[in-house]
Amino acid sequence: MKRIYILLTALLATGMIFQSCETTDLDLTGNPNALTTDQTDVDFFNNAIQIRYANLMEKFGTTSAQVVRIEYLGSRNYLNAFAPTAFDDEWDDAYREILADVQAMRPIALENEQYRHLAIAQVLSADVLVTLVDNFGDIPYSEALQGADDLLNPNVDSGVAVYSAAEGMLNDAISNFTRDGSQPGPDTDLFYDNDYDLWVKLANTLKMKIYLQTRLVDADANSKFNAIVAAGNYITDTSEDFEFQWGTNENQPDTRAPKYADNYTPTGAGDYLSNWLIGTMQDKDDPRLRYYFYRQVNAVPGEEVPPNEQTLTCSLENAPQHYIDGGFTFCSLPNGYWARDHGDNDGTPGDGFLRSTYGVYPAGGNFDDSRFDPVTQGGGGAGAGITPLMLASWVDFMKAEMAYLENPATAEEFIIAGTQKSIAKVRSFGSLDGSADLSVAPSDDDVSTYLDDVASDYQSATETGKWNVMAEQFWIASFGNGTLNYNFYRRTGYPTTLQPNREFNPGGFIRSFRYPANFVNNNSSVSQKQDVTAQVFWDTNPPSPEFPTSN
Repeated sequence: MKRIYILLTALLATGMIFQSCETTDLDLTGNPNALTTDQTDVDFFNNAIQIRYANLMEKFGTTSAQVVRIEYLGSRNYLNAFAPTAFDDEWDDAYREILADVQAMRPIALENEQYRHLAIAQVLSADVLVTLVDNFGDIPYSEALQGADDLLNPNVDSGVAVYSAAEGMLNDAISNFTRDGSQPGPDTDLFYDNDYDLWVKLANTLKMKIYLQTRLVDADANSKFNAIVAAGNYITDTSEDFEFQWGTNENQPDTRAPKYADNYTPTGAGDYLSNWLIGTMQDKDDPRLRYYFYRQVNAVPGEEVPPNEQTLTCSLENAPQHYIDGGFTFCSLPNGYWARDHGDNDGTPGDGFLRSTYGVYPAGGNFDDSRFDPVTQGGGGAGAGITPLMLASWVDFMKAEMAYLENPATAEEFIIAGTQKSIAKVRSFGSLDGSADLSVAPSDDDVSTYLDDVASDYQSATETGKWNVMAEQFWIASFGNGTLNYNFYRRTGYPTTLQPNREFNPGGFIRSFRYPANFVNNNSSVSQKQDVTAQVFWDTNPPSPEFPTSN
């Protein structure tokens, strides 16, 4: 709770960041709502950067999750799934707020010898730059945010160059965290509460992320990754998890987890969930199911009750042939899990109090104890959830991928470790819902059985099957942020078990997104990409209509 109160204070102190910007045509020029050096000090910059970073990564994590079926995607055509205007806010968050604030605070921090403030900003801005490259490819960097008249139309830098700059930022951050002598720390550290040893571990882990993502184009990536693992100074335990803790305040400002705020409303749930993820977890009797998803009803049309054209149109339809051929779930799942297929673009009926929604992890909602009550504003954990950003369980899956490349048998250890850490973390969230009956929660024996089943599945699987076991467990552990999974999918082509789009030919899979509209429309140096099949520099896998081709 201490963290939540700190969050409220920081949000109120930097309340200007929630104002809308009415001059969006400025693109990479000044932001009239941004903090300026004559208005504030380094601590205010630090607060704003942290909060904006959390919001930005929440958005990118959700978008990536939709593409790879961790979340629901409601478009039958990949080109039109995300319009260029859909990323205008993210672009502004990144350039005109986070990166601009880092640039503005840097000389002040150096002058005042506030190196730890600067180091935090360097870690976060490095991750922002890497994420922008992963989503858009080549982006402005060397000419961005310069302010000179001749640089209001910055050219893009290669993804390789931006990645190199980000790696350099992380190295500089580590140096700044570990400088000799006493340094003042920031008044507010919303992530690690001024534990700089943990910040160094995060910086090293983000370097591991860079090396893993570039392993197809950098012959030294594996050895650089393994060198960090051998040194041991990276995120290895859930107590070191990098996450953003949300609060319970409903307005002025709303500090609740976004997935909670959008779904625990007077009109019911606002988002649909993914049939593929829920169905996969159902099939495996996953012990995280009741924590991830909350059911408002105990029956779905076409399953326990007759089809209903008004509330679930597809319950009266036949599955498309490519779903039948692949043996994929179509339209509905049993036991009240009311979600949607990948690419289902049906309209929105009055099902806000029928559809399943986010549970107690990570959104801070209801634990599903089979009460089957409608969601209520303030119910469950009241929104005191998290945005997971880099978890110890995910690091295990990163290590599993690298280990598999050398010896598939050695990857099993990391798959089990990552799954075990994920389950333990998720189970700890049950107590957030004070009204829940946790007696129905999975037992320790249930968890042990599940882990044994995962190990058995991996040991008995073919090469493709082993990749699928690894990927499916990684997908489940990543609920709440699909950033790493989108990269994994483009890097490996797994899992091959993902539910296909409802449309038989949805167009080329999204290998990168089109540039934001504001960026292209106001920058004469850049042309818009005409499709979403352009591959980022580290993605060297063959182009395909739907990636991988088995989909």
